[in-house]
Amino acid sequence: MMMRIKRVTPVFLAFLLVMGTFPVSAEESEKATTNREKGSYSEKHEVVYATLDAAGNQEEMYVVNNFNIKEPGRIVDYGPYTSIQNLTDLTEMEQQDDEVAITAEEDEFYYQGNLEGQSLPWGIHVSYQLDGKTIAPEELAGEDGELQLQIETEKNEEADASFFNNYLMQITLQLDSSIYENIQAPEGTIANAGKNRQVTFTVMPEDEGSFILNANVTDFEMESIEFAAVPSSMSIDAPDIGSMKNEMSSLSDATAEINRGVADLKDGIADLDHGIASLYDGSEEYNNGIQGLSNGSSELVSGSSSIKEALQQMSESVGSGSGEMNLNDIVKMEEGLRQIAGGLEETESGLTSLKDQYGKAQQALSQSIEAIPGYQISEEDIQALYESGADKEVVGQLVETYKAAAATKETYANVKEAFGAVGPALEKSAGSLSDMSANLYSMADQVGNSLDNMDVAESMEELQQGLQTLSSNYNDFHAGLTDYTGGVDQLAGSYEELHNGLAGLTNGSDQLKNGAAELHNGTSELASSTSDLPGQMDSEIDQMVEEYDKSDFEPVSFVSSQNEKVGSVQFVIKKKY
Repeated sequence: MMMRIKRVTPVFLAFLLVMGTFPVSAEESEKATTNREKGSYSEKHEVVYATLDAAGNQEEMYVVNNFNIKEPGRIVDYGPYTSIQNLTDLTEMEQQDDEVAITAEEDEFYYQGNLEGQSLPWGIHVSYQLDGKTIAPEELAGEDGELQLQIETEKNEEADASFFNNYLMQITLQLDSSIYENIQAPEGTIANAGKNRQVTFTVMPEDEGSFILNANVTDFEMESIEFAAVPSSMSIDAPDIGSMKNEMSSLSDATAEINRGVADLKDGIADLDHGIASLYDGSEEYNNGIQGLSNGSSELVSGSSSIKEALQQMSESVGSGSGEMNLNDIVKMEEGLRQIAGGLEETESGLTSLKDQYGKAQQALSQSIEAIPGYQISEEDIQALYESGADKEVVGQLVETYKAAAATKETYANVKEAFGAVGPALEKSAGSLSDMSANLYSMADQVGNSLDNMDVAESMEELQQGLQTLSSNYNDFHAGLTDYTGGVDQLAGSYEELHNGLAGLTNGSDQLKNGAAELHNGTSELASSTSDLPGQMDSEIDQMVEEYDKSDFEPVSFVSSQNEKVGSVQFVIKKKY
């Protein structure tokens, strides 16, 4: 009985185990199937690996896909893979066209998908020169000399532009220090990495790179050049430019002040040009008068010489034979004295008219010279104007004209007294002629009275004495007149040169006025364009920050637009030399 129970019990137990486990296994199996159907992930990451040959042609490309599993089970991914491989466990994966089905049980799942014909977002070109001559990479092995390596990256128009526009690329070269010496990379960063020297270049989003590396090589060999591209997702904060904005505000104010100064300068130059024009008109009037005086000097001297000779002859004639003179001679003498007196009156009238004309010309000249502004512009002000950014040629003309005008004003101040002495001299000469004319008329009257009183002898003696005195005085007058007219001739010649110089100054001042107007237009434009420098700086900085701040970039899958929840996509590209 006991034996029977012992025999039955194991069978019964086995039956119970079978009956008890069967429904449980079916339930678990159904649950597992349900989980596979409901499998999900929170995020997917793609790392794209590619190798390029020496010519830049793509050799192979594969993508390692990583899923952060949220719920274990069946997950569907997409990509035009030529083959796939599970990198997490031995579970088989299913692929139908571009659809890949995986069963994920762990927290993370990895698989690799191989691609063919997929274009990278960048075109990459590397060229080599040895001792200044282009050389094919396959010919470089074991060579010595001066190496120049040029790396260029460009946008691949056949690929999704979002990677080129938002990804930062880092190019890295590992150079053995025993092979490479005197490494120069102007746009790169050189660092020590063990026995190697690591050279790094960076290409910003939306940029095409061009970099050059120079080095002396011995027994050339090189590891693959690595290109790593990642999203430029860092957020860039605008820099604090408060102090710089204050400086820019000062610059804006200074530019506006320069513009106001140039406006005043333009107005001053316009006044100067008007004054120089008036000066030229007055100078022309004065020059015409002095030239006319010079031209009439010879006639004046000639006429005075005739009067002097006539007086001398009359004096000698009366002194040599007054007792033998008859009435006709006395009558002729009276007529001659009156003619000489009349001639002196005409000369006096001419000198008086000349004095009046000279006075007007001198007054016009003086007013024109005094109309030239007497601005005192220091060398510091002139230097500041040169450094203001204005047209240096126009500034040079401004300075040259300012100095010429100042020199003219100073020269006139020095000779003003000499010019002022001419008028009184003319007036004095005219007065002397008037006195002599009156004396001659008085003599003529005395001669006439002598004829009436018939006291000829006594009258002739008085006449002789008067004529001798008059002749002597006239000799002195004639000598002074000759010196005076010689001075007038010299003054006329010198002033002709001064007047010609004023003509050139007039043309220069007119050009200067036009140049000052152009200069003011330029400084006005400069002042207008720099009036809001702080605001422009803010705008430029905001634009630069916006250009390089890709923090709002939403990653997209490199292999298929059907993939969702893409957390990141990275590229690792290796190029053989």
